Amino acid sequence: MAHDELAQLGPRLRAARQERGWTLEELAGRAGLSVSTLSRLESGKRQASLELLLPLTRHLGIRVDELLEPHDRDPRVRRRPITRDGLTIAPLTHEASDVRAFKITYHPEAPERAPQVHDGHEWLYVLSGRLRLTLGEQELVLERGEAAEFDTTTPHRMRAEGGRKAEVLSIFNAVGERLHLHSHVDPTPAPA
Repeated sequence: MAHDELAQLGPRLRAARQERGWTLEELAGRAGLSVSTLSRLESGKRQASLELLLPLTRHLGIRVDELLEPHDRDPRVRRRPITRDGLTIAPLTHEASDVRAFKITYHPEAPERAPQVHDGHEWLYVLSGRLRLTLGEQELVLERGEAAEFDTTTPHRMRAEGGRKAEVLSIFNAVGERLHLHSHVDPTPAPA
């Protein structure tokens, strides 16, 4: 294997774990590894071996070769949308991307959620409908074609406004995506 392929193995392993909303402790426990070993694998400080990778990939529900970058990688994103709690979330980037993009549909019948606070940053663009954004003490209604950017350590929540669905393009850094979306979405991997 080329050095570049091995260099990406750790970040892809971390992305697969984070995609499921698992902590280092949860995956290490399931795979029978120490947290330290898993952390060093993810950071590239430990050489990967089949003995270590097989139990990890088995519990993550992926193949070992998915952790390696093929030279002729298909650029299409083949992750299925997930609908739950009044949201439809369609992933637009690969699991291992540093930045995560999603098309999120907020359905008008969605239950009211409490404001969230977590590490990260979010950028959003309203594709259709109207989106109510509560950001701290501010109540904003964003129309089609409007965008917003905010630090997710500010209490925030979003919902469709006006009885129609709102379609939004949302972009998160990896920390923001993991905490924001996995609090609403089942971390079970979508079939390829």
